[in-house]
Order: sequence, then C-alpha cells, then structure tokens
Amino acid sequence: MCQRYSIAAELPEVQEHFQIGRVMSYYKNRFNISPTQPTPVVLQQDGERVLDEFRWGFVPYWGRDAVNADLRNVHQNPTYRRIINTQRCVIPCNGFYYWKKEGKKEYPVRVVLKDRGMFGVAGLYEIWRDTRGEPLRTCTLVMTEANPLIGEFENRMPAILSPEDMTRWLDEEINDLDALDPILRPHAADEMQAYAVTPLIDNNRYDSDECIREMDLQLAWVKR
Repeated sequence: MCQRYSIAAELPEVQEHFQIGRVMSYYKNRFNISPTQPTPVVLQQDGERVLDEFRWGFVPYWGRDAVNADLRNVHQNPTYRRIINTQRCVIPCNGFYYWKKEGKKEYPVRVVLKDRGMFGVAGLYEIWRDTRGEPLRTCTLVMTEANPLIGEFENRMPAILSPEDMTRWLDEEINDLDALDPILRPHAADEMQAYAVTPLIDNNRYDSDECIREMDLQLAWVKR
C-alpha cells in the first residue's frame, strides 16, 4: 500500500496545474502526508474544479478505514462501484514514500516523476457522519498494478492520471466504471525515479522540506 506521500508545491502552482476555479480550504505545502491526516483534494462541482480538504483514509458507513482502494476490490464490491460512479476526486501529489529492503536493513525512498513535477492520482471520497452527527469527509487513493520501479516495493501503485484522463475521471456526466477502467493503468516506470530520503518520514508529525531532500544512502539506512 501507499501510506505516505507529498504535495510540496505552492498554491498558485497547484491552481494552475489542476485548473482550480475555487479554493475552499486553507492550503499549505505538505511534505509528509500520512493516513488520517487532512490532505488537499480536487473535486468537480457543476463543471468547475474545486480545491478542498478531506481526511486521508476512507471511513465509509459500510467498511473499515482504508487509505487505498484496490482496483480489484472496486470491481468486486458493489458499494465501491456506486461510489466510483458519483464520488470521484483527484488527489494532488508530487511524490510517494516507500521503504526499500536490503538484507536486514531498510532505507526510505521517495518516488517522483523525473521532472519532479506534480501529478494527479485517481481518488474516491465519502462524506460520512460520526456518532455526533458531524460530517466526516474522507478520501482514498485508487490503486492499480505496480510498474517495475514501484514493483520493487509493492505490487500495487496509485493510479496516476494524465491531464486528459484527469478530465475524464472528474467528468460528472460519466457514471460507468467500465468506461473509466482503461485510464486506471500503471504509470510508465521510465518516467519516474526513486531516491533516498531521511528516515524521519516515518514520524507522522514530521512535515518539513527535509522530507523531500535527497539524502546520502549511508545516512538513510536503518535497522527495522
């Protein structure tokens, strides 16, 4: 599973890249987003793209907390199919974190596009009410087969969308999973790269630009 990612970019860059019409919540750079934390999401409402903030980790009424929605389960679960028909979003991102194992040691890596640019990940959202009746707005990343690079760490990866596919994913007129299925494919491995980063990314409360800096491999090693 993907359990940490970053969106290290200023608001004007995010607005331009994702063609945002309205910003509905406070935005700041996030260098180390982990499950249960708030994260920016892009929604389409009445033809306009909106930047809002949801909690990462699905808490739908029908299931347990889930930070990743495996495409295989989406196909098999009728409730997932209902949500994917009407409750799609795009999650802005510019890097995923993984742990690379070599023998008894591991070190953290950040996987990015080679140009270090932003990209959108297919997401789903649910608005659920807690025991007090308060709305809890949650989201999850949609996963697909891993490409060879991410396959070194996991067998699934977030479904990265091209600009054209992002438009299709957010299209409010499309409510057919089978029509959307072809765009949920692995991103080309030769357009991505991984580099070592600080082990501090393992700390949920650590959210500094140090998280995205490339680190000497000797300093990144840890025993797990």
